[in-house]
Amino acid sequence: MSSEPHPAVRTFPSSQAAIADSWGWDETRLKQWQLDRFNAQLREILPANEFYRRKFAGESLQLQSLDQLSDLPLTEKSELVKSSQESPGELSAHHTYARSAYSRLHRTSGTTGSPLMILDTAADWQWWSDTWQHVLQAAHVTPEDRVFLAFSFGPFIGFWSAHQACVDRGATVIPGGGLSSLARLEFLRQSAATVVLCTPSYALHLGEVAKAEKVDLQSLAVDRIIVAGEAGGSVPAVRAKIESLWNAQVVDHSGATEIGPWGFGWPQRPGVHLIETSFIAELLPLANEPGNSQSNLHELLITSLGRWGAPVIRYRTGDVVRPTRPAAGPCRFLWLEEGVVGRVDDMVTIRGVNIFPSSVDAIVREETEIAEYRVLVKRAGHLDQLALEIEADHEVRERIEKLLTIRLGLRIPVQCVAMNSLPRSEGKSRRWQDVR
Repeated sequence: MSSEPHPAVRTFPSSQAAIADSWGWDETRLKQWQLDRFNAQLREILPANEFYRRKFAGESLQLQSLDQLSDLPLTEKSELVKSSQESPGELSAHHTYARSAYSRLHRTSGTTGSPLMILDTAADWQWWSDTWQHVLQAAHVTPEDRVFLAFSFGPFIGFWSAHQACVDRGATVIPGGGLSSLARLEFLRQSAATVVLCTPSYALHLGEVAKAEKVDLQSLAVDRIIVAGEAGGSVPAVRAKIESLWNAQVVDHSGATEIGPWGFGWPQRPGVHLIETSFIAELLPLANEPGNSQSNLHELLITSLGRWGAPVIRYRTGDVVRPTRPAAGPCRFLWLEEGVVGRVDDMVTIRGVNIFPSSVDAIVREETEIAEYRVLVKRAGHLDQLALEIEADHEVRERIEKLLTIRLGLRIPVQCVAMNSLPRSEGKSRRWQDVR
């Protein structure tokens, strides 16, 4: 590993004018930008990055066209985890520089396996902030805003990077870590926060707490909520419920510790754009039966551009998306009309029907009387089955069972459980419980 990052200048559209300009780039200009950035990245990381030197079987590599990207091998998360486990206490091989070059260390949430430690150089951290500016611009965040981060600041990277991006944008940043939900509601009132960042589940949970404690959410100054960590920000029913509770607009965002802050949505509609000035997207079709209405579903592959200290190239995100290329609108970046539909490893096939957590979430959230719910994935013999637990009364149970049958074409048993008996979390929810 080289001792220090190369002093080469890396420029990314990060000013408001530059971001707005990049959103309108045509395909030719965008692809040339991506090719130039990718080749510059390869020149920097090879041969210093042992992981990709071995993977690409060489010390030098340059592409003549982005079409050649598909000739390179895929990167799996399991490979990064293995690389990390092979060097306990040391810098894993998928990092480019010596440890002295890195100033930040974060860790994945571990929801899909072993937690993975990722380090960033100062330049990488600036890339995080520059990329986050797309999210903040779409949400119309300005220096006049007061941004409240309703999240505990542990090793998870998402809200540390959001904090940095908001500071760099000139907004007033209010950290809400280490507080109870009721204390956060009071802090929101006291600080007159105009923007809240949290998970969709936690936005709904704060609504529950506000109702129980007779706090009028709609009297707060909050008028935008940027959500991340779950699919709910682009699930119409979830989105509508949050907006109704808060009288605020929801803006979705997608990202991952090992990849970066790759997606941003709009206040006006669900879905997210992939930030193509910082990432290259590829789409791996999911296997489906002929005639399946889900035939446009793909697994998202991402190559980062600019995070030289810990790059990922052709990374299998495990995220399932339904992509389109906008013909018009304020941004021409790749559009994922439902955001992240689900994860490949979360998809369950029940009697020939592919079910994602977001499919159930969209139906359950239509019933505003349901405080919380949980889906149990079971197995009877050789067949998978679903069961649903809800915090609601029996009339609601009957309506939900009927809706599930109509929308999914499946009979899914629904059981009522006691209020406040199901878990809540300010982080990623654990509503999809596999007990097979």
